[in-house]
Amino acid sequence: MTITHNGVEIRIRGKVQGVGFRPFVWQLAQQQARVGDVCNDGAGVLVRLLGEEADFLAALHQHCPPLARIDETQVQPYVWQNVPDDFVIRESGAGVMSTQIVPDAATCPACLAEMNDPQERRYRYPFINCTHCGPRFTIINAMPYDRPLTVMAAFPLCSACEAEYRNPYDRRFHAQPVACAECGPWLSWYAGGEPLHHEAALQAAIALLTSGGIVAIKGLGGFHLACDAGNARAVATLRARKHRPAKPLAVITPDTSHLPDDASRLLRTPAAPIVLVDKTCVSGLCDDIAPGLAEVGVMLPANPIQHLLMQALNRPLVMTSGNLSGKPPALTNALALADLADIADGFLLHNRDIVQRMDDSVVRQNGEMLRRSRGYVPDAIPLPPGFHDIPPMLCLGADLKNTFCLVRGEQAVLSQHFGDLTDEGVEAQWQQSLRLMQAIYDFTPQAVVADAHPGYHSSQWAAARDLPHQTVLHHHAHIAACLAEHNWPLDGGDVIALALDGIGMGEEGALWGGECLRVNYRECEHLGGLPAVALPGGDLAARQPWRNLLAHCLAFVPEWESYPETATVREQNWPLLARAIERGINAPRASSCGRLFDAVACALGCAPLTLSYEGEAACRLEALAATCTGVEHPLQSEQFDLAEFWPQWLSWQGSPAQKAWAFHDALAQRLGGMMRREAQARGISTLAFGGGVLHNALLRARLQHHLADFTLLFPHSLPAGDGAIAFGQAVVAAARCA
Repeated sequence: MTITHNGVEIRIRGKVQGVGFRPFVWQLAQQQARVGDVCNDGAGVLVRLLGEEADFLAALHQHCPPLARIDETQVQPYVWQNVPDDFVIRESGAGVMSTQIVPDAATCPACLAEMNDPQERRYRYPFINCTHCGPRFTIINAMPYDRPLTVMAAFPLCSACEAEYRNPYDRRFHAQPVACAECGPWLSWYAGGEPLHHEAALQAAIALLTSGGIVAIKGLGGFHLACDAGNARAVATLRARKHRPAKPLAVITPDTSHLPDDASRLLRTPAAPIVLVDKTCVSGLCDDIAPGLAEVGVMLPANPIQHLLMQALNRPLVMTSGNLSGKPPALTNALALADLADIADGFLLHNRDIVQRMDDSVVRQNGEMLRRSRGYVPDAIPLPPGFHDIPPMLCLGADLKNTFCLVRGEQAVLSQHFGDLTDEGVEAQWQQSLRLMQAIYDFTPQAVVADAHPGYHSSQWAAARDLPHQTVLHHHAHIAACLAEHNWPLDGGDVIALALDGIGMGEEGALWGGECLRVNYRECEHLGGLPAVALPGGDLAARQPWRNLLAHCLAFVPEWESYPETATVREQNWPLLARAIERGINAPRASSCGRLFDAVACALGCAPLTLSYEGEAACRLEALAATCTGVEHPLQSEQFDLAEFWPQWLSWQGSPAQKAWAFHDALAQRLGGMMRREAQARGISTLAFGGGVLHNALLRARLQHHLADFTLLFPHSLPAGDGAIAFGQAVVAAARCA
């Protein structure tokens, strides 16, 4: 006769795979002398215990592993037919994928200490890792996250690594990327002549960097181009070869002793992002690292190769994306050797494949997210209260700063940053990642959601799918993403919103970029905003700021030629462009806040004639304003009227820095006044913000100052710009079907 015994089954959901969770559960069971088993499956981790669960659950939450996060535990009775003698770890099970995949994590202190200990067998091994650190998402081919389903399947374990991998007491128990110099990946060096390998490859890279050369370095999710950040000639050479004349370059630094505490804390998290800090905080950089800007992006070593380089060089290095201008970062050795041959003097490569492209994430030192990628993706984002049982939908984002989003049930997964889908090769990487993410998550969309702009590559791709297709207004998605980030409930009601960016498709084909809106998840009503102004030359207006200054002068300043600030315009062939504007020839009208910033930057002489990267004029204008601590000015008004603003601002005899600061303050006051009137008329006390212009820290600060009596929701953990559009589309589409 079969004897049954009562127990419990515990379903654990969250970030519980690839983080040492099963050995943690096993060790906990040993400590409590429990019997049962644990396994991974598509839904997370499943634990079966004999007896009661209360003490076990309490310890489970209290001692959770460092990279793990428990989002939910569900307990139900379980009847044992055959009780095990001990607690065991079972083979992974299958099932519909709903658990969270863990992002790549920076080298942990234990692995770093081991790598630097001559007594350890992984001394100076450039691919050291454990369950607390190392590659995760960038090496996954399928789920569940087990070694045979990762690129590490190509590296059979040696006996020593196998013993660690099988030992539940070891921190490398089921660490899927586990390896050593005997059985794992290795470095190689290419710089003409015979390739070098292992330590010789590393030393060759160090020597070239020391002598002022440029090295292409293969990392976890792509390639970097590196050179001595204090060597002006090396940096100038890199800029010339990469055709990147002015866009700021990120730097990797050996320590954080010179940085603010909040920046240092962010840099030392497992995500190890690039953090923007004041340039004066970083010594040893040449002037050409971030020309014309007040901030520089700094990172700490995030993987063992970078640690070994920093330990040898002990100086800041440029660490910028390994790609040609207008092309995506290389992911394979062959592509890097081909694409970067005219940029890099040498190549530090390895033989572990990269499955997923993963750019470095970028944040401000207060934690505001500017680019969400390595270290944060693919962390799932819970949907706000009221969103339940959402059918699977694929949301495609915008064409610039593109990300896509998978939404299902009560959560969404926002992809890594891809950039401009119109760039050669970017769309191919995007489509490959789309296919892989859907396969990993066992995700079959029932609908596809795109931006309302019919000319976007993403919109055209969506329309070509054999699936129900819906669109979301660009600025509705901006604000919806902000609301969802702040956990605004599905039925939380209306907010008054301000969406400020370059250009997005609005109602009835209008080009928006500076809008005051009434928004909830289902509705977006236009209330007002910046006036529509011509974009002379169409797309050229986004690259040549003087065109926007001309358009604003023609629209709002009758005697514009008499002002010294318009000298740059008068030096161009402006009459021809003025006639085109008058006749409406290639001069579409848009209420673009981004182009307003360009016009002001041109008037103050802080923008080049032709921009070399998106947002350059606005960034330089903000940097100029930051040199002024504030000033009384004659532009105080809560009424928005550019015909009043422009003559006043041009006539005011402040210094360029004072006029730059006054512009930010006046714009915030006038836009804030518009929001205030609309909110008070409707009895609304919450204001929300979105759009790439809101990455401007000074503008944010002045909006907070002028609207301090309201509840203000600004994007923080997701980008204010187009990097969060896909998530905004997801919650709008989910609300429509909720």
